[in-house]
Amino acid sequence: MKMIKIILEGLNCSNCAGKIEDHTNKLPEVESARINFVNSTLEVVHKESVDVEGLIEKVEKLVKRFEPDVVVRLKKDGEADYQGEISSCEACEINPGEKTGEAKKSLVKYFMTRYRLLAGIAFYAFAVAYGDKFLDPLFWFLIAYGLIGYDVVKTAVKNILRGEVFDENFLMFIATVGAFFLGEYIEAVAVMLFYEVGEVFQSYAVDNSRKSIKDLVDLKAAYANRVDGKSFVRVSPESLEPGDRILVKPGEKVPVDGKIIKGMSLLDTSALTGESIPRELTIGEDVLGGFINTSSTLEVEVSNRYQDSTVAKVLNLIENASSKKSNTEKFITKFARYYTPAVVFMALAISVIPPLLTGDDFGNWLQRGLIFLVISCPCALVISIPLGYFGGIGAASKEGILIKGSQYLEALKNMDTLVMDKTGTLTKGVFEVVEMESSESSDVTELVRFAAIAEEMSNHPIALSVRDKFTGDIDIDRLTEYTEIGGKGVSVLYDGRPVIAGNSRLMRENGIEPAAIEEIGTVVHVAFDGRYLGYILIADEIKETSLGLVEKLKEVGIKRTVMLTGDHENIALHVRNRLNIDEYRSELLPQEKVEIFEELKKSKRDRKTIGFVGDGINDAPVLALSDIGISMGSVGSDAAVEASDVVIMKDDPAKIVEVIRIAKYTHKIVLQNIVFALGVKALVMGLGALGMANMWAAVFADVGVALIAVLNVSRIFYAGKRNKS
Repeated sequence: MKMIKIILEGLNCSNCAGKIEDHTNKLPEVESARINFVNSTLEVVHKESVDVEGLIEKVEKLVKRFEPDVVVRLKKDGEADYQGEISSCEACEINPGEKTGEAKKSLVKYFMTRYRLLAGIAFYAFAVAYGDKFLDPLFWFLIAYGLIGYDVVKTAVKNILRGEVFDENFLMFIATVGAFFLGEYIEAVAVMLFYEVGEVFQSYAVDNSRKSIKDLVDLKAAYANRVDGKSFVRVSPESLEPGDRILVKPGEKVPVDGKIIKGMSLLDTSALTGESIPRELTIGEDVLGGFINTSSTLEVEVSNRYQDSTVAKVLNLIENASSKKSNTEKFITKFARYYTPAVVFMALAISVIPPLLTGDDFGNWLQRGLIFLVISCPCALVISIPLGYFGGIGAASKEGILIKGSQYLEALKNMDTLVMDKTGTLTKGVFEVVEMESSESSDVTELVRFAAIAEEMSNHPIALSVRDKFTGDIDIDRLTEYTEIGGKGVSVLYDGRPVIAGNSRLMRENGIEPAAIEEIGTVVHVAFDGRYLGYILIADEIKETSLGLVEKLKEVGIKRTVMLTGDHENIALHVRNRLNIDEYRSELLPQEKVEIFEELKKSKRDRKTIGFVGDGINDAPVLALSDIGISMGSVGSDAAVEASDVVIMKDDPAKIVEVIRIAKYTHKIVLQNIVFALGVKALVMGLGALGMANMWAAVFADVGVALIAVLNVSRIFYAGKRNKS
């Protein structure tokens, strides 16, 4: 199987996007198809032997059926994602300076549509004011109707001929044509006019929402300055290899991950981490793709290819987020599928059955049925609800929090139990030696030397802290059979004689009785050739943002907090007491964390979710097992980030509270839109069926409600700012 990406320039209707996705999935050549509404891209996985050009032609026919003005083209390798609506010449650029005929045609259509609408409004105003003085008023109203409703009528007729009648175009067409037959010329054109004006405003609101998200995740640098001898050459970020040197000038984005080898500067990290204050970074420090250099030129050595860099992973997470739909979105999509045909038949029943039974005027009941049709259009729901979750993901991105799909926003909203790792999550994970105590048969020099020998091959933070205390040299050729023992420590043979360093359990398993320690910290006991040398006490500081975290979690609905750690009992108890965590388990092996988490998961309440937050590679199994896995992404392992559902780019546990607030606020807005749209529609439908509502009320119940719902969604983008204030 192979995948192609097809750009759909000018796609602004999420309802139509869903129809295009559904119909593309039904093509025999297609294994799967998914529309990414963020960048207007259709990703199609097709069979090996498929004619790609023929497939694109079929897809284009499908797209034109629902969105005639959308330009369909194959995305080229290395081409940047499409950036939004066709509203300027820049929007139709494929590459700088290059334009396609299709894009130019679409631009012409864009302006023709707008000017046609303005001309239609002018004819409508003339028809209302002077239509009866020049020719027949019907003549002027039909011209206005044709100019204003051209696209709707054309699409409706095409769909009727294809047998696809139950959509908003059909509803508008039938309702307005019926109004003309009843002699309600003003109302007929008004319905179409306000529908089209509403579509323009909805399109504008969708474009703004898309642009907001694109701005939030516009991390990719357009180019990189690769050092070539004494000069530099401008290349694409994808062409860089580890070891290449690049220049990052003031105002430029860092294209890929790397290490500073020359210079010092302030870097804006807000797009990745949500931090408002720039970081000062200098020689030897790491920089990530997506950081913006703000003050002076840096020379950076590339550490990762673009596809393996942080910026590529972040963009991939955002792009894939729209494919993971929430239960509410799935329900609304299914609801609209049955709702529209149902209301059409109800409108038909209102128009026909009462006059047949009572002998009342047929025209009166037909008007009621037409009003019922106009009101019934489900645009407010099918547009605003996906856009609401879209907005929630964007608001979280602005805070340096990446959510992999709207289904996880729902899971966060329902979460009442949060399980947390300790090291690197609640604590800084920066270990410092605070005490060294040798045994009677040894001295501190020997203790530190053999501790460093034992930890020489380890990359664990504790090992690094121990090795920092030893200033001598270690001949690694004398080391053999190095073994890391999960949750206990390490062992190695030095000149064929065993050296072990770890906790008291490891010592006792090797027949050595360690010293009893009461101080708070991580204790590394050391033994050489069966002889106990003493211990080293290492402390890990609690993060400032962890203090008060539990109280804030309780405020946003978390009922139960649990800490799981492989650390010693006394350290776990100390951290638990400092942070007021409800429960804790200590001295756990990785597999024991999984077992305990499975028990906690079984005990959760119905319809509630359980989350886990961690940062280490040994947290990946628990992250994958949880209903909502949250990883500390900026220094977290790739495995943890891959297994998680939410990635916090800054290692700040307080961001957990922020993302829960955004999830709850998003749900609140979505619920408001559902209740508001269905409530207003039900009310006006009832009044319309009773003859107590006219076409103007119907227009508000359709276009007005949809527009208000879409504008309500825009509030989500400011949720983070509002919560902070």
